[in-house]
Amino acid sequence: MGFHSTATLASSSKILIMGDSLSAAYNISMEQSWPVIFQHKLKSIEPNSDVINVSISGETTAGGVERLQNLLDEHKPSHMILELGGNDGLRGFKFKQTKQALKAMISMAQALNIKVLMIGVRLPPNLGPVYNKRFQQIYEQLADQQDIAYLPRFLQGVAAGNPEWMQQDGIHPTALAQPFLADKVFSLFSSSYLQ
Repeated sequence: MGFHSTATLASSSKILIMGDSLSAAYNISMEQSWPVIFQHKLKSIEPNSDVINVSISGETTAGGVERLQNLLDEHKPSHMILELGGNDGLRGFKFKQTKQALKAMISMAQALNIKVLMIGVRLPPNLGPVYNKRFQQIYEQLADQQDIAYLPRFLQGVAAGNPEWMQQDGIHPTALAQPFLADKVFSLFSSSYLQ
């Protein structure tokens, strides 16, 4: 994982969340969203930590690439949580294009010694198992190649058997699911970067 910047972890983490509607409190209040719950969890062990959520509903990886450098320059985070790509898949973007954009964002962060946690998303089943598998491989390959913390299948355990955890569109989790999602992210983040 590269230990050259561990000194920055000692007292306070500053985490930039770069995501789409899954992280932008779509159809729920921001206070109920997983990033805010994640921030509360982090502050309980790192009181001086900060979470900056710059997620935008509808954001694509290309949009993320366009915005990211300015955000890194402005906020100077120690960590970045990257949750993008779902809108690329839903819109039928080329897999190569999505992978290149995700890789560019990871590289931008790593060039500044920013630790990255990437969240992988699954596409709706109506797009077919082959398409979904190839989409998943984008994240798996990048996680291996870039040596970053990786949370596969962000919504696994949300849709199955918990109808009240999903909004009517079948894509976005409800407020009830947000603590579960925050726990997933926090568990990986703390085991990867706070030990």
